Amino acid sequence: MTVTAGPRKTTAWAIPAYRYLLGSEAVTLAGSGVSAVALPALAVLELRATAGQVATLAFLGQLPSTLALWAGAMSDRHAKRFQLLISDLVAAAALTTIPAAALAGVLTTGQLYGVALAVGAAKVVRDAAAISLLPTVVAPHLLHDANSRLGAASSVADSAGSNVGAALVGAVGAARSLLVDAASFLASACLVWRIRAPEPHAPRVGAVKQRGLIRDIAAGVRYVIGQPTIRTVIAALAVLSFGLALMNTFWAYYLLTALGVSPTAFGVIMGAGGMGSLAGALLTSRITDRFGVGPVIITGFVVSPLAQVPLLLAGPGRGWQIVLAAALAVQLFWATAAGVSQRTLSWGVSDLSQATSLLPVDGVRLALR
Repeated sequence: MTVTAGPRKTTAWAIPAYRYLLGSEAVTLAGSGVSAVALPALAVLELRATAGQVATLAFLGQLPSTLALWAGAMSDRHAKRFQLLISDLVAAAALTTIPAAALAGVLTTGQLYGVALAVGAAKVVRDAAAISLLPTVVAPHLLHDANSRLGAASSVADSAGSNVGAALVGAVGAARSLLVDAASFLASACLVWRIRAPEPHAPRVGAVKQRGLIRDIAAGVRYVIGQPTIRTVIAALAVLSFGLALMNTFWAYYLLTALGVSPTAFGVIMGAGGMGSLAGALLTSRITDRFGVGPVIITGFVVSPLAQVPLLLAGPGRGWQIVLAAALAVQLFWATAAGVSQRTLSWGVSDLSQATSLLPVDGVRLALR
């Protein structure tokens, strides 16, 4: 008697190109976690940056997010893998200039401004290309699984990066710690180089170029406006992003100065937030199965501003540091669950190429942070 085995359940992890893409995303986020601790410590504690200079640094880091629509349109015009490679190399080169200048004794806040602007622009282009590449790597029915795995891996990497960053700042100094972030982008470039996946839009590049970039963006905006679900989610994210951007501008400055938090404790607080994000990524499927995608997204929007309340009441001391770490963990738990849900929802209700290109990538990440 012959026994026929049932079909094996396919997962996104079974696809080599997806594993390289996931690894690329994880390693860059781990490096960015190091920079999230090292850069504020460098500006505030070593260069003695004022509140205005910290605000300028944060503003310039987020300014390239205004190019998200342009980056999305460009991701349809050129090979996404090529854009990932160039973005990684640009970010690595820019970050390397900081420890080099510090070693030479010529580092200034002006240079930090330039690096923040360059790295921010590279990340916007990179994120747009990565999000647009994912649907070409995995089948549509695997997108939710792929997003959940990306969320979990990213959360682990972010948490690990924050804690490693705290240890490195104490061991080798803030400026040298940024070399780890630069190395993470180089490692990402190596992983991206190994991705072998067809890009369906590549043959249409010539035709796309003839239409004009501005015209493409305008058509995409009209498309999104015509999609009630995507339009509502993006509008909500934009409002939340604006509010959280105001808070995030002075988050590190306030903790490192007014509350007297050490770089090590700052890294641990951010690492706790990363663990909350990991839990959110791992439990998203269960939560959405029980409560639905809509309630999960709404809860994420509600919890994010409420989680800032402890910061308004906090004072110096270990106890308040624990409270802030717990609040950040709760915030990122629901933010990650909402983020995975909204991205999968957007892909499910619209054409993949248009939806992934038009999502405000950097703005979404800022909202989830």
